[in-house]
Amino acid sequence: MSTNIMDLENDLKNQNLHGIYVFYGEEKYLQQEYLKKIKKIFGELSLGINYILLGENNIDTLIDDIETPAFGYPKKLIVIRDSNLFKKDCKSPMKDKFKQYVKENMDLIEESCVIVFIEETVHKFDFYKTLEKNSIIIETKPLKPLEIRNKLKRICAMYKVKVSDQNINYLIEISGTNMQNLINEIRKLIEFAGENGEIQKEDIDKLSIKDMQAIIFDLTDYLGSKNTEKALTVLGNLIYNKEPLQKIIITLYNHFKKLYLTKLALEERRDLVEALSLKPNQVFLTSKYKRQAEYFKTNEIEEILKELIDLDYKSKNGMMDLDIGLKSVICKNC
Repeated sequence: MSTNIMDLENDLKNQNLHGIYVFYGEEKYLQQEYLKKIKKIFGELSLGINYILLGENNIDTLIDDIETPAFGYPKKLIVIRDSNLFKKDCKSPMKDKFKQYVKENMDLIEESCVIVFIEETVHKFDFYKTLEKNSIIIETKPLKPLEIRNKLKRICAMYKVKVSDQNINYLIEISGTNMQNLINEIRKLIEFAGENGEIQKEDIDKLSIKDMQAIIFDLTDYLGSKNTEKALTVLGNLIYNKEPLQKIIITLYNHFKKLYLTKLALEERRDLVEALSLKPNQVFLTSKYKRQAEYFKTNEIEEILKELIDLDYKSKNGMMDLDIGLKSVICKNC
C-alpha cells in the first residue's frame, strides 16, 4: 500500500484515513504537518483513552493499546515516535510480534485504530516489507528551494505581510534549508513587519539567526579577501555563542573539502552537484562554492586541509589548544 506524497495529500484533503502510516526522512516539518492533518481529521483526542503516545521505552504496550477499547470513541489514534522497530539491529521482541500481528489482524487495526509511526531511520528489511503491504509509507525528503520559497510566501500572505522572492532567497541562504527553522525565522520577521508591512533585507540581517554553514561561508569570504580582523571576529562570535570548537573545525574542514572538490570538478568539467553530493535543496550553493574556490589555488586548499587535520590530531593529544590553533590557521592563511 506504500504510496507517494501526492496520493497522501489527496487522501488527507478528502479526509480519508488509513490504519497505519509510517513517516521517515530528513524533513521533520513535513512529518509534523501530516500528523497535524491526521489529528484534525481524526477529531477529538483524549490522552490515554483514544489518543496514545508511544516511543522506544514503552513500545511493548502497542498490541495491548490496539486491543483496548477507546471507551466512547469510535477509533483510537496511536502516535509512535522513534520506535526503532524499523532498524535491523532492533532487539525489541515487539518487532516480530507486531509484524505477525499486522499479517493476522489488519482488518481489526483498520476498524479500530489509526497508527502513525514517525521514525528517524528505516531499514527496508522484513519488518518494513510487511508494513509496506499494509501501510502508507512516506519518506519526507528535504524540500527544493522553490517549494520552500512558496511555502514561506504563503505563510507571509496569511498574515498580510509582503516579501520579495529575492529576500526569501536571502533568508534561505543565511538560515539554511531546514523548514522548521525557517518557519520560526519567518514568523519572527512577520511579527516585526506587522500587518500590511513588508519584510526587508535589513530586517533579515537584524533578526535572523545564521546557520553554521552560512557563517562558514562568511569566514571563508574573509579568508579569501585576506581580511584577518573580520575572519577572527566571525570565529570569535561562534565561540561566544558557545558553538563547540570541535564542531567548528569539522565544519570548516568539510567546507574546504567541498572547495577542493569544486576545483577538481571544474578542472575536469564534471557536474558540480554530483561532485559535491548536493541534495536538491542545496543546488543553489554551487555558485557560492565556485566563487569561493576562485579565492584559492588548489595547493593552498590542500595546505589548509592538512593544517586542520594536524590541528585536530594535536588538540586531541594535548599538544595544542584548539582555540589558539584555529586562530593560528586563520591568521596564517589571511
